[in-house]
Amino acid sequence: MTDKVVGQPPSGNLFESLLKQQAEEELEILLNHPNVRIERIVSTGQCSAPGFWYDQLHAEWVLLVQGRAELQFEQDSMPIELSAGEYVYIEAHRRHRVVFTQADPPTVWLAIHVDQPRR
Repeated sequence: MTDKVVGQPPSGNLFESLLKQQAEEELEILLNHPNVRIERIVSTGQCSAPGFWYDQLHAEWVLLVQGRAELQFEQDSMPIELSAGEYVYIEAHRRHRVVFTQADPPTVWLAIHVDQPRR
């Protein structure tokens, strides 16, 4: 899955400029602060490649704003089904993948990435 990154706007609407079908997932940085990054992610059927697992250095809190999706964590046999309004906290290095995203209407995520303090 390849992300197309769009610049950081000062304000806006999460539902603005939603394309019905895209070849790639769209990632827009809404806020980039030294310890926090907030992104809008728009998926139209994209999911993780077979065998690929995210293993992030930072924690992530994800809210599904619109659509449906399924996330799977490496230690779990079954994915978690998410619908609009549901959220999940993903600790740093908790391996996970996107199994499914609804194409129509587009799946809209709000992702908050939090850098972990170094000890």
